[in-house]
Amino acid sequence: MTAQTLALTLPSPNATCRFAARLGARLGAGDVLLLQGDIGAGKTHFARCLIQSLLAEPEDVPSPTFTLVQTYETPTCEIWHADLYRLTQVDEVAELGLTEAFDTAICLVEWPDRLGPETPETALTLDLAPGPEDDARVLTMSWTAARWDDLPEALAA
Repeated sequence: MTAQTLALTLPSPNATCRFAARLGARLGAGDVLLLQGDIGAGKTHFARCLIQSLLAEPEDVPSPTFTLVQTYETPTCEIWHADLYRLTQVDEVAELGLTEAFDTAICLVEWPDRLGPETPETALTLDLAPGPEDDARVLTMSWTAARWDDLPEALAA
């Protein structure tokens, strides 16, 4: 499998939310997004926008930094939002139930380097970094699974 990448500049927090909602509309059970980037890069903002775009009723979407995992019910499937920053061993991923959720839910995983060998091969990696302006972000998506091959055309439409 050949890795593919797509980079975008998102000029504002609102543009990041709009993009997250567009991507969210394409997701279903079994889709895993790996959110990478330094502290403050916008991982939680992106996840919050994506989750809120899929909820039937608006609700608060807190950061899972201390709870490790937050779950949400949507009309189509469950969403798991995980922040693995505080994990110290790969075993803890299974203890959270995350490995099962990879098959049955939409999973958004911050600090995915903590997954180690549990990282799903079909995941879409989203790397967020500061952009050229203060509120801008550069989002680089990468994948190897054919599931995401139509992403450039679908998101350009």
